[in-house]
Amino acid sequence: MAAVPLDLLDRIRALERQVRELAGRAQTRPALNRITHGAVVIGEGGSLDVRAPGGAQVLGVGQFATGRYGVSMAREDGTGVALEVGGNDNTASQMVRLFARGGYPSPIVMDDGYADGYLGRPWVPIPLAPSATVTASDWTTTHAGTIWTQHAVLAAQWSIYAPAGTTAEARLMLKRGGNLTQLGDTITATGKEVFTSQRITPSAHGLSRGDTAALLIQARRTAGAGTAVAWCQGMWGSNTANASEANH
Repeated sequence: MAAVPLDLLDRIRALERQVRELAGRAQTRPALNRITHGAVVIGEGGSLDVRAPGGAQVLGVGQFATGRYGVSMAREDGTGVALEVGGNDNTASQMVRLFARGGYPSPIVMDDGYADGYLGRPWVPIPLAPSATVTASDWTTTHAGTIWTQHAVLAAQWSIYAPAGTTAEARLMLKRGGNLTQLGDTITATGKEVFTSQRITPSAHGLSRGDTAALLIQARRTAGAGTAVAWCQGMWGSNTANASEANH
C-alpha cells in the first residue's frame, strides 16, 4: 500500500472540519428582530406597516392610496391619524399635516400646499377695532393693524354703511415702508350697508413670510350730511385654496 503523506491527511481533516462548520452555520438563522449594522431599504413600491395589538396602524411608511409616498403616524387607540408627511393627492404639493383626535379630514396645523414657505393652518387673526364713524370728505383711516406675515393669503371681511341721502366709500390699504397700496376695489354705499369679502394673494400684497406691514381701512363721505360707519368683521391669514392663489 502506498504511503500517504501526513501533511495531506492533515489537510483533508482540516477541510472536513471546515465543511462541518459551514454546514452548521447554514442551519443557524440570524435574529430577525434586530438590525445591528447597515441600512434597511424598502424599494420597488414596498411599504412598512406597524400596528398596535388591537390592529390600529400607528406607523405607515410607503405608498398611500393617492399613489404618492409619505409617512403617516397615528394614535394606537384608533382615534385617527395624528401626523402625516406627504401622501396627499396630486392637486397640491406634499405637506406636513397635524390632525386632532378623529384624524381626517381637516388638519389643525399644516404648511401651505401651494405657496412654498408659508404657514397654511392655523389661520391667524389680525386685530382691528370693530367700527368707526365717518363724516369727513377726505380719506380717513378708521381701522389700523399690523400684520406679521405667516400665510400666503390675507382674508378680509369689512363693510361701509351710509344712511339715506348719504353716500360713503371705503377701501383696504397696505402700508409698508411709507408706501400705500390699495388692496382690491373701493366699495360704495348709499342708504345701506355694503359688505365685501376679499382674499388678498401674494401677487397683490407682495409680502413674504416674516414681513411686517400695516393694514388700514380708510373711508370718506362723498355726498349728503349723514354719518357713515365703517366696520371690520375680521381679518385672518389663510392658506391658499389653489395653485393660482400662490402665484406672485
